[in-house]
Amino acid sequence: MHSIELSVVIPVFNEEDSIQPLITRVRDALTNFPSPWELILVDDGSTDRTLVNARKALSDPGIDLKIVELQKNFGQTAAMQAGIDAAAGRLIATLDGDLQNDPADIPEMVAAIEERQLDLLVGWRKNRQDGLFLRKIPSWCANRLIGKITGVRLHDYGCSLKVYRASIIKQVKLMGEMHRFIPAWVAGVVPSSRIGEMPVTHHARQHGQSKYGISRTFRVILDLLSVLFFMRYKARPGHFFGSIGLAAGALSGLILLYLGFDKFVLGNDIGTRPMLIVGVMLFLSSVQLITTGILAEMMARTYFSDDGTTSYIVRQVFVRDQTDA
Repeated sequence: MHSIELSVVIPVFNEEDSIQPLITRVRDALTNFPSPWELILVDDGSTDRTLVNARKALSDPGIDLKIVELQKNFGQTAAMQAGIDAAAGRLIATLDGDLQNDPADIPEMVAAIEERQLDLLVGWRKNRQDGLFLRKIPSWCANRLIGKITGVRLHDYGCSLKVYRASIIKQVKLMGEMHRFIPAWVAGVVPSSRIGEMPVTHHARQHGQSKYGISRTFRVILDLLSVLFFMRYKARPGHFFGSIGLAAGALSGLILLYLGFDKFVLGNDIGTRPMLIVGVMLFLSSVQLITTGILAEMMARTYFSDDGTTSYIVRQVFVRDQTDA
């Protein structure tokens, strides 16, 4: 058997009208692909006929299809991780299941990632077919902010159409809602010079409703703070908390030293002065932060001794000529 060159991973949730056209588009886009490839659909606990409609394509001899059914809705990041774990290809392409990403861009992206010697190639929805105020403007602001903080300069962090080297993306464990910041996480294991982008086609949503809203903007800000922490202090969290604790302790020392001089040398009463309360609170905060840093170091060591726990649970896997596997 020939080894699989490309795995196409698509998480789907309640896309019953989109799933069959999506499978057809992927098959048509990769019909002339020169190497063996597979399509992995991850059903993220859909409550409609998404899974039923997807399983109809298992009998199609023109496509090597695997369907991973998750036990419940774990979220897009966990579904994407499940698909990546199930992928056997040397390269992995991911895209959304709502027909807004165009599978026809995948062969060109595969050629580009090889030609440019990249580990991650990100799609750039240059002509994005979304609402201006609810999607485009918040996305533009978020992309600028993420690029500024992480140092990975891209036009479109949020595009799900990406191509990775499997050996690299499998070093990154996705959880929470980390899929928005995958380039930043990948930059933690490879130089940012090996992360690139290219313009891709983007279509307006044809079926169903978007799973995103304006509330996503606030979650992105919170997630970005987490990304910043993990990128810089994941292996040394004690430095983060300890630095703040030492700064608070130094300021507390200066305040208490001044008050001590005022009390014992100048003979002034300091018992009712707000500065005394501030100095004492800063000292206590310093002790707490340094202690938190020590505990965080202990937890970091536990984190790096990973026990293999995943962020999803697979109910069953469907492959051709089998009900389950």
